[in-house]
Amino acid sequence: MSDSPFRTEPQIHRFTVQPEDAGERVDRWLAGRLPNMSRSRLKQLIEGGNLESAGAALCQPSRKVLAGERFVLAIPPVEAPEPEAQHLPLSVIYEDAEVIVVDKPAGLVVHPAPGNPDRTLVNALIAHCGDSLRGIGGVARPGIVHRLDKDTSGLMVAAKTERAQAALTAQFAERSVARSYHALVWGTPQPPNGRIEGNIGRSPKNRKKMAVLQRGGKPAATRYQILRSFQGGQIALLECRLETGRTHQIRVHLTAKGHPLLGDPLYGRGGTAARLKSLPGNVVDQVNALEGQMLHARSLGFRHPISEEPLTFDSQYPPVFAGLLDSLGG
Repeated sequence: MSDSPFRTEPQIHRFTVQPEDAGERVDRWLAGRLPNMSRSRLKQLIEGGNLESAGAALCQPSRKVLAGERFVLAIPPVEAPEPEAQHLPLSVIYEDAEVIVVDKPAGLVVHPAPGNPDRTLVNALIAHCGDSLRGIGGVARPGIVHRLDKDTSGLMVAAKTERAQAALTAQFAERSVARSYHALVWGTPQPPNGRIEGNIGRSPKNRKKMAVLQRGGKPAATRYQILRSFQGGQIALLECRLETGRTHQIRVHLTAKGHPLLGDPLYGRGGTAARLKSLPGNVVDQVNALEGQMLHARSLGFRHPISEEPLTFDSQYPPVFAGLLDSLGG
């Protein structure tokens, strides 16, 4: 027998159809009685032969139920996740049975991928949550509904159940999730409050980069506000809010406007030496030591996927960000 915390005994559910429910699709009827499971997951279970009526498997999700009909649904054990559980430092801001909010450090990749097969946020969440992950698509894994770049720090929410993932995904799709980012950029944008628009897609010159494209790409919009400027306007602290969620969006939009992020290894290298010449020595040393862009997911607000209670969270600057702000006088 496996010792995995993600495997449980099969769950057996028994149901009897009431007269008022006769004629309803069996997958929709079951979804009304198992609110913790998505209809797509129930459809998958039915097509896999896990639903019985009168001792025979019923494999058609669209089949209509009959008054007085009895069903037995066997939900298989939740499978262990493919990413390995790894106990990594994890700053948990909020957690309940449905969701978890974490403060991701800079340098941590969110999801396993080529080049980063493990030691990611997903590995850490699997280890931290253990058997409280109720299974998404039958697999004990966290539902990643948005991402932060490796070197971007700050707040992220992940789903622990299938229904939470569906509800959070819908909120991101309807753009009702409130996210603000703080960024340290070269120069001081004008006007002090503005909106940057521009389709974002893969750069035709460098496939590792994204770019604002005149043709193609996906529509993207970023709002920004100057919070403070330093060193005679050579550096500024901005608050940015996303209207869309494209890859590298804030980094690409601000670079296109002529204000790349400090420390950005992909978009901010051009002209750095010239910018550093008139800055104090301690600031120069700190900027030269940066290992990633100065971008921090400062606040996050969403409706709880089940109770619909408004939830809002704030995150303090990480040490490198805060130390550079202090040296600038902020």
